Amino acid sequence: MICVSLGRTRHSAFLEGHRQLAEEKAELVELRVDWMRRRPDIGRLLKDRPTPVVVTCRRKEDRGLWMGTEDQRRAVLREAIIGGAEYVDIEEDIAKSIPRYGQTKRIVSYHNFDETPSELYDIYERMTQCDPDIIKIVTMANSPSDNARILEMAEAASIPTVAFCMGEFGLPSRILCARTGAPFTYAGFSREREMAPGQITFAEVRNLYRFNKITKNTKVFGVIGDPIAHSKSPLLHNAAFRKIGFDGVYLPVRIPADQLQKSLKEFEKLGFTGFSVTIPHKEAVLDFADIPDVQSDLIGAANTLFKVNNEWHATNTDYDAIVETITEAMLAAKMEQQTLKDKRVVVLGAGGVARAAVCAMQQHGAAVVVTNRTRNRAKALAEEVGCRTTPWENRGAEQCDVLINCTSVGMHPKVNETPYEQHWLNESMLVFDTVYTPENTLLLKHARLRGCPTASGMEMFVRQAARQFKLFTGQEPPIEYMMETLRRSLSATRT
Repeated sequence: MICVSLGRTRHSAFLEGHRQLAEEKAELVELRVDWMRRRPDIGRLLKDRPTPVVVTCRRKEDRGLWMGTEDQRRAVLREAIIGGAEYVDIEEDIAKSIPRYGQTKRIVSYHNFDETPSELYDIYERMTQCDPDIIKIVTMANSPSDNARILEMAEAASIPTVAFCMGEFGLPSRILCARTGAPFTYAGFSREREMAPGQITFAEVRNLYRFNKITKNTKVFGVIGDPIAHSKSPLLHNAAFRKIGFDGVYLPVRIPADQLQKSLKEFEKLGFTGFSVTIPHKEAVLDFADIPDVQSDLIGAANTLFKVNNEWHATNTDYDAIVETITEAMLAAKMEQQTLKDKRVVVLGAGGVARAAVCAMQQHGAAVVVTNRTRNRAKALAEEVGCRTTPWENRGAEQCDVLINCTSVGMHPKVNETPYEQHWLNESMLVFDTVYTPENTLLLKHARLRGCPTASGMEMFVRQAARQFKLFTGQEPPIEYMMETLRRSLSATRT
């Protein structure tokens, strides 16, 4: 079940928001009455309520907005109990001063906005002495490993326990608490009214992550990177899971570079069996993998980890996705020679995707030139794989049949930038931009004006994700549905 937090400053707005959530099929609503500008009329808020409620009145030291006295606050909580609210949230330190009454269930809560303390089990045991129906322990995640610690504690609980971490690091625990038997998790009404750091919306928890469908048997996957909030991979994979009826959930997992190895071991305890890998981890994950395949070994980078027979395999699905995308574009353009053999290819960039592109092109017989804004990185890559390099300022002078942009130039929000000037393009050149936000980058717009055949990053992104999907699930991916899902999402972002 999902508890949706609702905070408003006026009674009428509270009632309207509650009705709206009921229309959206919310099953439980938390009334954050500390948000009100004047003393809340609990009777009015509870009368004819359209869903069960949790009444919460958070004080300032717990990051609430209550402006009255502590005695007045406790009186509000007692009114909610007397009024028959389904649940009332009572902080651990005052729980024994507010006795049980009627049918109202007691959520005894502990919040720590600074850290996830080491004594989680001691805190839990202490709270069991406060006559709880539900124990709620919510802490700040300062590292990815905090997710594992709080969920392991919740797994061992004998009293129904809601336990998760706040902050961007804590998102996995907000969803995976379902696997520990949590009676519910918390979600926000909207992005504009975040009740706690890192809280995600009701729509995301219900529709994107399908919280109410998660059980101990649900397969768990994720995308790891830093930053990671921008990633469209959760949207793509979760939509595909839903489309084919696969019991899985796919989460964004932020991991700093210096915490990669430790964090992957911790997340393995939480049931993760597959990861997509993005910046800055594509090279470092090879040290974690038990069995890197030929492609990831050749490239020196992996974008996928998946578990088979208790061993972690690494591969690079960018490699095949790049080749397929370019080949399809050649076929669509009816180019005279529709193979990469002996093609002159210029690769812009020297990061993880560029490494995959350079290796893929060379393996298919192309003559590759790599260039990068940081010259030393291009030189190092060229020496490693045995191709030519050219200075960034000379990139337009290189004659080529295929141009591949593997830089972030032109990516949202800097959509009016291009890594390659329009007058350098000619109609015999196939232009492939690996940027997919937006789908139609300025580079691709210029290329089409010049009459060049083109290939977009969206096609590559979906293809590499589809290959990951098959490795994760063992099932054929719904590629067209994935493409349409991504296209709709990017269109909605633009509007």
